[in-house]
Amino acid sequence: MTHRAWQLIVEPGGRSGAENMAVDHSLLRAAQEGAAFLRLYGWAPPCLSFGRNEPATTRYDRSEIERLGLAAVRRPTGGRAVWHEAEVTYAVAGPADLFGSLKEAYIRIHAVLAAALRSMGVAADLAQRPGGRAAGPGAGACFAAPVGGEVVVAGRKLVGSAQVREGGAFLQHGSILLEDAQDVVARVTRGPAPSTAATSLAAALGREARFAEVADAIVREARSALGGTWTSGRIEPAAPDVARFADPEWIWRR
Repeated sequence: MTHRAWQLIVEPGGRSGAENMAVDHSLLRAAQEGAAFLRLYGWAPPCLSFGRNEPATTRYDRSEIERLGLAAVRRPTGGRAVWHEAEVTYAVAGPADLFGSLKEAYIRIHAVLAAALRSMGVAADLAQRPGGRAAGPGAGACFAAPVGGEVVVAGRKLVGSAQVREGGAFLQHGSILLEDAQDVVARVTRGPAPSTAATSLAAALGREARFAEVADAIVREARSALGGTWTSGRIEPAAPDVARFADPEWIWRR
């Protein structure tokens, strides 16, 4: 059963990478006490994020990232590198039994996102799981290829997501690309540039897609599909959490 009460947080103005990850981690902690959240947000400034267990020190060129003046952060979730710029980032957090298993939650949340995007005229669908083993954290950029259950348009990846489960709760967050700027990841990758299977809402719609338009569609679909009661609010991250996610020792820990 879906949770009876949802808290909605919409932040179009954006926060720094460390602040965003601190807020999402705060949602996970609150979910351990039974709360459920849908958060939609942006990034200011744009930021490169690494998965929790991604080997960033060997996969990406830290000196080039610093030379280009790019902000970087490491997520509390798994997955691989993403460049966050023109996008709507979503986060869903709740008790672990809210949607079932990790896989069930992954597909259920993506189904809501795909339905919302279809309401905008995007031919969004869920990717079939390819044969063989899933790509590991060292396999390259998040948008290099879709995996089973992710949101795609004509086989190209529109939404990249990652999930973590701790203390009887889960956090899943991901990027819905308004425009495709994932070539930034390739620019800072050591060795051959990774392939990309990314697409964007601008490409799918043949026009500019705005944050508010996408956020409104997601909120409408979430309210309809998930039911329950909804209240709006905002969460300010604790300073120690922001400091932790901003710490180079955390960002470049592996």
